[in-house]
Amino acid sequence: MTTAPNRATEVVSPDTCTHLTGLDHVASLSAALHSLTDQVDTLDRWGRLLAEVLTGPARGRLLAAGNGGSAAQAQHLTAELVGRYRADRPPFSAICLTAETSSLTAIANDYPADELFARQVEAHGRPGDVLVLLSTSGRSPNAVAAARRARDCGITVLAMTGPAPNPLAAVADGTVAIDSPWTATVQECHLVALHLLCASFDAAVLAEPARVQTTNHVQVVQ
Repeated sequence: MTTAPNRATEVVSPDTCTHLTGLDHVASLSAALHSLTDQVDTLDRWGRLLAEVLTGPARGRLLAAGNGGSAAQAQHLTAELVGRYRADRPPFSAICLTAETSSLTAIANDYPADELFARQVEAHGRPGDVLVLLSTSGRSPNAVAAARRARDCGITVLAMTGPAPNPLAAVADGTVAIDSPWTATVQECHLVALHLLCASFDAAVLAEPARVQTTNHVQVVQ
């Protein structure tokens, strides 16, 4: 007598099917979260680094970019810094390179596709700034080009990708890689990773003694 696979624990490969059932999806996400658990310390370090850059004497900034769903997540990250994550705190400079349509269409019209983010990095970035790039494959040519340009400009590159090794991880200063063959699962884990990064950032900014004043801005309305 054969036993049916335990869909709550076994991860289905894209090589054997074209879609995930509900239970397949949950199993895939549960497995991928284990790879993220091992990288929580990395995200904690990233949050502290970002706090040092954005609250330092130069008042550096965060740049972020990605394609498709990763573009939305890049904008989610910058919104958390300009707005807030959980705790009330001052706003910080964070620019999503996928959000300004006039710049995107002008660059895409006049330059090679790989320049879409790289040119904006060169325009907005300053030495010491931080660039966060999200790519579920780690192979997006415009993200890899942006990472290389950032390194040339003295900007720290932090990458969130799918399984490593991959080209983006190879050129970034640090990488959080999600071990899953499914794009949706990688994106879901990236969202969790972004929230962990924001939590670490807030903890560093608001630690005693506080890095910034918290009284000269509008308080959040409860």
